[in-house]
Amino acid sequence: MTTFREVLRPTWWMYLIAAFMIPTIIMVMAPINFTLGIVLSIVVYALIVIPMFATSPTITLTETELRVGKAHINREFIGAVSAYSGNYAVAARGPELDARAWIFLRGWINPVVRVDITDPNDPTPYWLFSSRHPEELVAALRAGRKAK
Repeated sequence: MTTFREVLRPTWWMYLIAAFMIPTIIMVMAPINFTLGIVLSIVVYALIVIPMFATSPTITLTETELRVGKAHINREFIGAVSAYSGNYAVAARGPELDARAWIFLRGWINPVVRVDITDPNDPTPYWLFSSRHPEELVAALRAGRKAK
């Protein structure tokens, strides 16, 4: 049973930036064929946006594991968890970052979640990853620990 799920889709302004390709392509193609320019600009926009949307990574928390993108870890190996936002998130991603940590950051999402790893066979001290709802994820991780 899934207790938390979040898809890290690109923010609206990334789609807007991709939309700037439309007038650019139309202007380049207008001297040749204006209609072809419109069609080509729509096709190029779709070729940019569809993969951006379709390949958005997911954070999933179940009763047995935490999955961030393609990585996963059993909940039994999850230690302390914490959420950071604002300047604390900047510090966690920058000066306080351990080089051995596993990171999964998205530049358009400021808050991060830190999950300490307690597996003695894993050299990774913690995971640090982006989340738009870090407090909800931390609460779900802590609730699952208390339920056991």
